[in-house]
Amino acid sequence: MGSVLGDSFEVLVDEARPRLWRGFVAARGVDGADDAVGEALAWAWEHRERLVAMDNPIGYLYRVGLTRSIPRATPVLPLVSEVEFPSIEPALIPALLALPKTQRAAVWLVHGCGWSYAEVAEALDVGRSTVGTHLSRGMAKLRKRLEVTVNG
Repeated sequence: MGSVLGDSFEVLVDEARPRLWRGFVAARGVDGADDAVGEALAWAWEHRERLVAMDNPIGYLYRVGLTRSIPRATPVLPLVSEVEFPSIEPALIPALLALPKTQRAAVWLVHGCGWSYAEVAEALDVGRSTVGTHLSRGMAKLRKRLEVTVNG
């Protein structure tokens, strides 16, 4: 039988692993996402007492994985079927790759992974309003590139 800390840590890791992988795909590509998750979870194990006490441990682990993993020149995003997304526009992946890194991360984490502005802000080490700015600009660029108009 595990300890309270051990049980909390195991639950945290079970929740964190898929969320981190999806988040790292945008920043590091498919191949780099595995490395980043591994780095983040290795750090998590070493600092498990500290991590379990955090308000946003997954956001913190996202930063750890970005810092400790080696970025590739251009990330390779997965084929749609690999990440189990619903049917999406084929031009979306190249359009995402054309965004600046911070805008791509904000768009991906909020809309692709369902993270809150607060979680993204902590993960990127910026304020919530900055997340909103990156998201707004990134979405505007995506709409322009994909020739999408918004009514209202």
